[in-house]
Amino acid sequence: MGIAEDLADELAEDVIAHVEKTGDEDIIRIMAQSLGDSSQTLQEAFITSVRVQRAALRARERLQKRIAEYGKPQGDD
Repeated sequence: MGIAEDLADELAEDVIAHVEKTGDEDIIRIMAQSLGDSSQTLQEAFITSVRVQRAALRARERLQKRIAEYGKPQGDD
């Protein structure tokens, strides 16, 4: 990856952690605007990274639920 993608991934990871801890969804928009004021390339990479990382987190959560569901003892049939 290039430097913009690497920086965007790191920043997105930190922002997502903040959102998960505080519920402050506005920080994503604020950070995207701030990045866009100086670098549209970094802004786009950040927005993409947030979307991709959040999608991966949702997929992992779904997988963990599915694993837990199938790991439960089945009733006698």
